[in-house]
Amino acid sequence: MTVHFEVSEGIGTLRLDRPPMNALNVAVQDRIKELAEEAGRREDVRAVILYGGEKVFAAGADIKEMRDMDHAAMVVRARALQESFTAVARIPKPVVAAVTGYALGGGCELALCADYRIAADNAKLGQPEILLGLIPGAGGTQRLSRLIGPSRAKDLIFTGRQVRAEEALSLGLVDRVVPAAEVYEEARAWAARLVRGPALALRAAKESVDAGLETDIETGLTVERNWFAGLFATEDRERGMRSFVEEGPGKAKFL
Repeated sequence: MTVHFEVSEGIGTLRLDRPPMNALNVAVQDRIKELAEEAGRREDVRAVILYGGEKVFAAGADIKEMRDMDHAAMVVRARALQESFTAVARIPKPVVAAVTGYALGGGCELALCADYRIAADNAKLGQPEILLGLIPGAGGTQRLSRLIGPSRAKDLIFTGRQVRAEEALSLGLVDRVVPAAEVYEEARAWAARLVRGPALALRAAKESVDAGLETDIETGLTVERNWFAGLFATEDRERGMRSFVEEGPGKAKFL
């Protein structure tokens, strides 16, 4: 298998495993979609880590495979690739990317699908498609500009340059930088905190934020309002408020 999915203590790890650079070919993209949808369905999965291993996250698309595709084939593949990554972005649970080594092209775009990104201090990220006479095709022009702003996104996309972890942090492309040996454990620690939280409220928060970024503020407020009111019908809301009244703030247990 080129991609694995393992679950431990409520955390599902979606791990790329296509040495040496985790190049993203059709088989990998299809498997990512399949496992992302599985992660969304499984009740024993309450948070997800995207991981490429200790040395590299994903160095981009499989250029040898792409080189032999004509326009008609790429029209089909581009849609399938976007659908695969969108399946990751729409996992209705917290998702953290543990980024080691290179996260370039499709690898960077995959990391953009996470809710939070922890990078190794030796990580390098970028969208180098312009150097092939192309543009990002797996959501990079859209998710990158929403994350770091249009001018910064255009700089990375126009130049195709790679940025090291510290610059990525200053741009807002990643959220934390840690020693390379600690990336996965830090991602697990981030996910573990949320595993103990109210699953439906976390889903509501994620969907409200993401939907609001894709629409006008009035529609976004409607989404928020509907989720806010709807959560009053849940056991987690009842448990959280009862704990607040009886025990004080921050003591509710949702597992």
